[in-house]
Amino acid sequence: MSTAGKFAMGIVGLAVVGGAGWYGGRIAVQHVVHDYILENPEILPQAMDELRRREAAKALGGVRQAVETPFPGAVLGNPNGKVTLVEFSDYACGYCRQSLPDVAQLIAKNPDLRIVVRELPIISPHSPDAAKMALAAAEQGKYAQFHDAMYKAGQVDAPTIEAVAKAIGLDMDRARRIAASPTVEAELGRSMEMAQRLGFSGTPSWIAGDKLIPGAVGFDQLSEAVKAARGA
Repeated sequence: MSTAGKFAMGIVGLAVVGGAGWYGGRIAVQHVVHDYILENPEILPQAMDELRRREAAKALGGVRQAVETPFPGAVLGNPNGKVTLVEFSDYACGYCRQSLPDVAQLIAKNPDLRIVVRELPIISPHSPDAAKMALAAAEQGKYAQFHDAMYKAGQVDAPTIEAVAKAIGLDMDRARRIAASPTVEAELGRSMEMAQRLGFSGTPSWIAGDKLIPGAVGFDQLSEAVKAARGA
């Protein structure tokens, strides 16, 4: 039996045989827990990790399928991959831009990885326009090209969005029509609702398995999360 298991059994036994009745047994248990934590402080990070895992799994319970279902074409890596990483991103987000090499490395090292990108345009007044054009690019099968080129452009404004869309060869009339469509507007609304439900207030934010990961955490942490999701 593990140390934690023996500890739990000891507490149960103490509560049962406590001679001072229920209240006395409860006080005795509190003293045992207090002393055990002081003697074994390393269990606190483990407990917090487990608490975060359970809370994340609970939050994801009702939206997992929806959050892992991309707008058609808005996927990086292997669109048929068995492992899914979700990224909430904004083209005006400098930290999202900094994460591009991490994402590229993840894709290179994990041929079974599917990255579902959810547009969360919350930073700049022009972020929604960039997000809408990105989804219009997805509709034409050129999401990855727009995604990379838009971040590399370094700024988000109407002329830049237009220039990037033209540079990657979008049919501009079709792209403008799709970008202005109720379908795209509804997609952005869904992503916003999901982010709020999951407690994400900024970009980038990630989901891998049962892990909710806010911020630009770097390749190593994302890689570990993908590895854990694969083994789940």
